[in-house]
Amino acid sequence: MKKAEQISEGMQKVVDLIDGIGPGMLTTPDSHGVLTSRPMMPLEVDANGSIWFFTKPSAEKQAPAGQVNLTFADPSSAKYVSISGGSTLIYDRARIEELWTAAAKPWFPEGKEDPSLALLRVDVDDAEFWDSNSSRMVRAIAMAASAVSGKPVGMGENRTVHNPAAPAPAA
Repeated sequence: MKKAEQISEGMQKVVDLIDGIGPGMLTTPDSHGVLTSRPMMPLEVDANGSIWFFTKPSAEKQAPAGQVNLTFADPSSAKYVSISGGSTLIYDRARIEELWTAAAKPWFPEGKEDPSLALLRVDVDDAEFWDSNSSRMVRAIAMAASAVSGKPVGMGENRTVHNPAAPAPAA
């Protein structure tokens, strides 16, 4: 995944966690308002904190700000990220060319010329992450200490981050 340096330390942490996890789940409401999720592989996080994906267009993927959620999880290292924001479908052939990777070929057999290929840009408004930074053994000891003390002890970092580079909501 390509990643640009972020303007805030919090967003940089979010980007670094996503980069270490890989694919995420994009959740959007369908035409009946039912939440549906699908796996997505991030291609790039730009300097505004927007996350770019290849996709086949659908109305559900282009939702107003605050109506999409992305989650990334790596249970083996206890790293989790939840992102909310808006999304936009983009049909820019030059940008598709720039982001194309051979790993996308199984989903888009016609390659970057595939007429059903578009880009999905998720503009991150807010993110929350959990990062334990420790081994399973250390996490198990921390869980036991937390249970005894009645409060979280040594459980790592949990933070909510607002993206200062998020685009302003449309009027």
